[in-house]
Amino acid sequence: MLPVQIKVIEKKYLHIKWDDNTESKIKLANLRKYCPCANCTGEKENQSLSYIPIYSNEQLTITSINIVGNYALNIIWKDGHNTGIYEFNFLKNISDNIAAEA
Repeated sequence: MLPVQIKVIEKKYLHIKWDDNTESKIKLANLRKYCPCANCTGEKENQSLSYIPIYSNEQLTITSINIVGNYALNIIWKDGHNTGIYEFNFLKNISDNIAAEA
């Protein structure tokens, strides 16, 4: 499964059209919340289960999206965070299972 179109819509969602004609719409807050980089993963492990992150506009603004090989996206955020590599299956999982979260 590969993306054929990637765009940010309404400054709130990442929209991905896949080569199997399915589409994913993921809240940018969820992308940031579930960032798979080592730094963010470590921070999440230190938080309680009731922790609710609050993000600034800079933390939720994408400045660039790069395709990594044929398996992932690297998202660069306006606040400079750029180490998250979002595998395509991971993005599809977020879209299918977490899209309703704030």
